[in-house]
Amino acid sequence: MAPQPRTPRQWELDALRVFAIAGVVMIHVSGLLLAHDDLIGTARRQAAVAVNVGLTWVVPVFVMISGALTLSPRAHADGPVAFYRKRSARILPALLVWHVIYLVVVRLWMRGEPFHPRVVVVGLLDAKTFTALYFLWLIAGLYVIAPVIAAFLAGGGRRRAFGVAGVALLWTQLVYALSTLSSLLGEPRPIHLGAWTQWWPYVGLFVAGWALRDVVLRPVGLVIASVVGCAAVAEPIWQYGVHGPRALALLPITRLGPMMAVAAISFFLVAIGLGARLTPGPGVAVVLRRLSDAAFGVFLVHLLILEVLKPAVPTRSLWALAGAFVVTLAASFMISLVAGRIRYLRMIF
Repeated sequence: MAPQPRTPRQWELDALRVFAIAGVVMIHVSGLLLAHDDLIGTARRQAAVAVNVGLTWVVPVFVMISGALTLSPRAHADGPVAFYRKRSARILPALLVWHVIYLVVVRLWMRGEPFHPRVVVVGLLDAKTFTALYFLWLIAGLYVIAPVIAAFLAGGGRRRAFGVAGVALLWTQLVYALSTLSSLLGEPRPIHLGAWTQWWPYVGLFVAGWALRDVVLRPVGLVIASVVGCAAVAEPIWQYGVHGPRALALLPITRLGPMMAVAAISFFLVAIGLGARLTPGPGVAVVLRRLSDAAFGVFLVHLLILEVLKPAVPTRSLWALAGAFVVTLAASFMISLVAGRIRYLRMIF
């Protein structure tokens, strides 16, 4: 394992982001079949579980990619005010507009849910207005503390970054483990993550993205990282199959579970290692860059498209869901790419 200087734009991070957003779409599509409890024990449900659980690591890897880019000294060269101005212009319009879209268009109009101001306010405070919108609050919170972290890391090099990432990751896992143990002992201490606190469990992954951005594993290291990553994905799939969604108390099947952190870090290292050894053609690199830049818009719009498609999709059929995935992903990328070329519309994509 050796740090190697890299160019500012790493094509492998673009490729990893494109794969990750496809994984997010697949998670939400496969979740439609998991809603059918009468299919428990069937082969098709087990296949949906394997896809849904097996791709959960793409969420923490998104945070790692964000850290690799956001904590770069170049991102903070003009000071915190300039950083906040640029990042707020990116995240705040999307956060505001898409909450309105999913609340008004999807929940009130398409689903016909009753409007209760108290429920809306509580949903906003808890970052539970709609599926996956919590991620906007998560990233916004990491942006708030990014200048502080970047300034601290700047004076200590990679070793300090590794130390901070390691301590933060261990601290997060310890906090959640103690919460679980207290519940098992009859003294529950639940952890509540609201809109303002979504960010803190991800600090370790955020810093790890920057710390590992230039780490190029030797061939044997790449093989080991691949095996470890696959094992870390296989374990929660096995857990779910044996114990059901509650699974084992200290190895939760969630995006914040230890296995998903191990998988995200492993596959991140594999991507960096392959990127250092392979050079795509200029055309491929351009396509990956454009798709990567459109990934944020895909994340924002794909649930809306899926909501439109849902009434026409037989959600008990794997083949139908596979088709829904292809249509949703393709339409989301098309909309995001087009919106990115329209002056004011691109502010929310």
